[in-house]
Amino acid sequence: MGIRFAVGGGREGWVRTILTAVGVGLGVALLLGAASVPDLLANRDDRSIARTPAAAMSGKQTQRGDSTLLVVDTRTDYRDSEISGLMMRADGDHPALPPGVGTMPEAGEMLISPALRDLMNSSGGKLLKERFADYRITGTIGDAGLMSPKELFYYLGSDSLSKADGAHRVASFGFDQPAEPLDPLLVVLVVLICVVLLTPVLIFIGTAVRFGGDRRDQRLAALRLVGADRRAVRRIAAGEALFGALLGLVLGAVFFLGARQLIGVVDIWKVSAFPSDMTPLPGLAVLIMLAVPVSSVLVTLISLRAVAIEPLGVVRSTTARKRRLWWRLLLPAAGLLILLSQDQVTRTGGEDVEVYTIAAGATLTLVGLATLMPWLVEAAVARLRGGPVPWQLATRRLQLSSGTAARAVSGITVAVAGAVALQMLFASMHSEFNTTTDQDPRRAQLNVHSPRASGALAQRMIDDFRAVQGVKGVNGRVSSYVVKPGKLKSTDDMRPTTELSVGSCATLRELARVGSCKDGDAFVVHSGDRELDKWVDQTARPGQKVDLNSESWGDFEVKARGKHAPWTLPKSTRTISSRPDPVGDHYYGIYVTPGAIDVAKLADASTEALVQTDPKVPDAEEYVRNAATHIDPLIDVYTIRMIERDKQYASVQKGLQAGAIATMLLIAASMLVSTLEQLRERKRLLAALTAFGTRRSSMAWSVLWQTAVPVVLGLGLAITGGLALGVVMCRMVEKPVSDWLVFLPLCAAGAALVAVVTLLSLPALWRMMRPDGLRTE
Repeated sequence: MGIRFAVGGGREGWVRTILTAVGVGLGVALLLGAASVPDLLANRDDRSIARTPAAAMSGKQTQRGDSTLLVVDTRTDYRDSEISGLMMRADGDHPALPPGVGTMPEAGEMLISPALRDLMNSSGGKLLKERFADYRITGTIGDAGLMSPKELFYYLGSDSLSKADGAHRVASFGFDQPAEPLDPLLVVLVVLICVVLLTPVLIFIGTAVRFGGDRRDQRLAALRLVGADRRAVRRIAAGEALFGALLGLVLGAVFFLGARQLIGVVDIWKVSAFPSDMTPLPGLAVLIMLAVPVSSVLVTLISLRAVAIEPLGVVRSTTARKRRLWWRLLLPAAGLLILLSQDQVTRTGGEDVEVYTIAAGATLTLVGLATLMPWLVEAAVARLRGGPVPWQLATRRLQLSSGTAARAVSGITVAVAGAVALQMLFASMHSEFNTTTDQDPRRAQLNVHSPRASGALAQRMIDDFRAVQGVKGVNGRVSSYVVKPGKLKSTDDMRPTTELSVGSCATLRELARVGSCKDGDAFVVHSGDRELDKWVDQTARPGQKVDLNSESWGDFEVKARGKHAPWTLPKSTRTISSRPDPVGDHYYGIYVTPGAIDVAKLADASTEALVQTDPKVPDAEEYVRNAATHIDPLIDVYTIRMIERDKQYASVQKGLQAGAIATMLLIAASMLVSTLEQLRERKRLLAALTAFGTRRSSMAWSVLWQTAVPVVLGLGLAITGGLALGVVMCRMVEKPVSDWLVFLPLCAAGAALVAVVTLLSLPALWRMMRPDGLRTE
């Protein structure tokens, strides 16, 4: 009979049922999305592992064969995007291919991901297209070879790649890798994120199944009049709520499938996935499908316990008894006590984090805030008197039905409280996962490195980069290791070794306190560390020889490689002290200018350049990267940064941002649906007020105050509870509270939410204020 009321109640019955179904469906869609996250992450990791060159991870040597190939990482950056890629050269006619690749790219050819193709063909990808102008695009990479549909990835073909370029020989792609454990501090953070994002969803579902409660009670009173007993009307009410919940499950599945297709198109904070990755875990999906209908029945039965439905009316229409406070305080207190009883978690220990206990404590705290909300609204609005007409209309309505208003904003209360705690935890962990690098971006903005050693290459890098638009200065150097020649006295001795750097006087001044300098000079550079300087002095002695090929001596276990390359350090060599370069590194050992040494004699050397760009020139860094790629595709260009972010921490933060957007959209939808439901139930009252001459503007302002007052009270409760939860969570991870004002942006977001919901509800308000709303049967 309850289902028949939900289906056959005419237009009004269907509107009520659809509102409930939409509310439940939005929550179910978000729960299904959360249940898909583990499978999504696992699929991304599997595809990443499947395309990784096996030998590059195992460290083993692979013998050349018909199926082997040489690969080297050639990733690059473009503005705020990271572009990954590999350069490949086949050893035989049947090379192993990575997933998603049908044919091996030949020299000068390029395979790219669809997202990279779209970026290069867009108006904003002109510079990126110029970077790869030397390569012809011959195809795209299939889904099996990409972590996500929006990933920027490529493969380059080469006919000159060698091990001297840093390449690895591989016979296959993919490897078995044990899962990297998540940092204990991040485990705590992830648990709190899940609780904060999902608890408002559960509360919203519980609120949605109670839509239309006042009209429902009137129908149940009529059933009592024709002979139904109290148990029967409760079962009928449960059946009506059950139908709305079941229809909500169907709509939730539809919403989820729509969002599933959308996630492959929309890229929010670089978070995207293939639709096939968004598959809920079967166990969690079954739990959601069972929990939502059961909870709808339980919520309905519990809500009716405080209502006396009699044949001649509903006692709820009179003044309700005051809500009790004591048991509402027990829930958040119990949650905080559970969290306070937990062992403290650090990065170096406590890997066995009590996930479920922490989740239970945080959930109890947030749910406790939701239960406090009805009491707080009732206690606050009971003392409101007088004021303008819109204010009186709003406060009187809140005094008559404060529970409905409290339920409408309980979700935002929980979400804001959780967000405050999360932001406090993030702020306290910031220094742990965002480390200062000691780099100085004021002296140089880019560090360019090539595995090839050549004085000509260093000079070309200097000349080409200086000609690039937006470059203010360039310093280049070639570096290698040299050793002291001669036999060692015993097998326990270590051969004295130090670094040799070749660069112009301007370059050397960036690395040490050189003073006077001219081409042909040489210097012995001390670091200030006695032990290191002792090794430098044993190797670098003015007037004595060093061997430019450190590998030609080897040691007692490793066979020497190559011929000796002796070079005599000039007797006029001065000893100076080093200074940190723009990257923050100290270089010590032997510094020489190009006129003092033949760079071609250096073995196993590398070339580096430090580039200073003009911040007033847009895309100056991209011009430098383009020039570097045209010099040599294997050149790496790094941005010099003062702060280095942990990748796991950055990944968790991106996930939080995406989840927070979904939760805030759900909260906005819940408040809108709840407001529309309240307006629909008061249709006759609104029409009557209009007939008595109440202004439309007064009615609109009353709707605003009816939404704003509970929200303001909820925000105050959320800030108090969120700060308390944040302090406890910071204590758990042994971090001090670094920011007590994290709630200010959240208050602004709450105010904006009230304004948006009010504006969206105005069309429905105008429609319900028509005189025909007085008609009745």
